[in-house]
Amino acid sequence: MSAAETVDAYLATLPGTTRRLAPGEWGVTVEPDFAAGWPLDIGIRVADGLLRAQAFACAHDEMLDPWLLLNWNRQTRFVRFACARNGDVWVHADLPAATTDERSVDRLLGLVVEGATVARRYAVEACAARPSRS
Repeated sequence: MSAAETVDAYLATLPGTTRRLAPGEWGVTVEPDFAAGWPLDIGIRVADGLLRAQAFACAHDEMLDPWLLLNWNRQTRFVRFACARNGDVWVHADLPAATTDERSVDRLLGLVVEGATVARRYAVEACAARPSRS
């Protein structure tokens, strides 16, 4: 079974919203209850020999420490945090497409959700610590 067929089969078992965007590309929306209070949209793609997933975690805020995200990257496997030029935080993950099975797709997406949830909780805490303006 190809990586694309494996992803199709796995996504068909998920509750919630999944969609096929193009050949080898999908979108999954994780409900807010499972993603720190906000819906989490995950893009999935099979290309260049990789199964790739990415999700927007949280918007830029001056209270967020990007160096902390870099430190977290040292503690993760398969998944990593990244910042867009505007400072928005994203979670990315890759696996070799040739070794993809439903279990590895589940693990990969679970790690993306976990990473986004960690980033979102951190953002809420960091922004709550903002000094009040008097």
